Amino acid sequence: MPTRATPTERQKRLGAELRKMRVAAGRTTEYAAGLLGLDRTKVSNMELGIRSTSPERVRILASNYDCSDQQYVDALVELANSRKRGWWEQFRGSLPQGLLDVVELEWHATRLQSEQTVHLPGPLQVGAYARAIFDAALPSLPRSEVELRVILRLHRQQILERDNPVNYVAYIHESALRMQFGGRAVTREQLQHLSEVSELVNVEVRVLPVEAGAFPGAGHAVLYAEGAVPQLDTVQLDSAHGPEFTHADAQLAKYREHMDWMRARTLGVRESRDFIHHIVRQL
Repeated sequence: MPTRATPTERQKRLGAELRKMRVAAGRTTEYAAGLLGLDRTKVSNMELGIRSTSPERVRILASNYDCSDQQYVDALVELANSRKRGWWEQFRGSLPQGLLDVVELEWHATRLQSEQTVHLPGPLQVGAYARAIFDAALPSLPRSEVELRVILRLHRQQILERDNPVNYVAYIHESALRMQFGGRAVTREQLQHLSEVSELVNVEVRVLPVEAGAFPGAGHAVLYAEGAVPQLDTVQLDSAHGPEFTHADAQLAKYREHMDWMRARTLGVRESRDFIHHIVRQL
């Protein structure tokens, strides 16, 4: 199997799950190496995502680690089997890998929940709004990279419109609706687009008014991506230096609570749409 100097988050996740399974079974890397006819270093690289593995090897390991959760094993096999190049690969080498990892995470998720407090979710943005966000980056980005980032962001909307569209729930704080990235005209265009997208059967937009007061994770943008099985859920957090990914059990449990809190306290879908229209009229 080939090695990869810079594994994607998806590749690293498969390796991490194989390591977790091995440790839970009380097995050593030497044991795994013997099963696969590899040396210990290659198994270690496989668990780091640096070295790819095949669906057959995943099943061999799962069987010998006595993993009885067949749905989980099947999901890991699918991770190992997804070698088809995604549309985002055309941007590899031109944009930071973290941005492409977010796209890949969204593409393969079974359901997405987004919590935004400053700007709107990437897949729901229009070009001028996204461009204003990238133009505000420090240090300033080259114009060519800004335009590439805008193109990538607009392409992300495919997850909502493809033959098997992902279910997307966007929890948006009122502050994010009122932030005027690009000025009043761009903000008006963006909110009108948001209202239109919210009419899709697979999209929920739910607003948290400022009157709701304090809320968990204030100031953070969170994307909760559900995998084929709960064990493969992933949380992606925005930061000034790029996206961060976490899938530790404790962190997943924490952010599930975040999303449950948001669902319980945000306005309903229709009330949220009316709220957005009210802000548009003010603009």
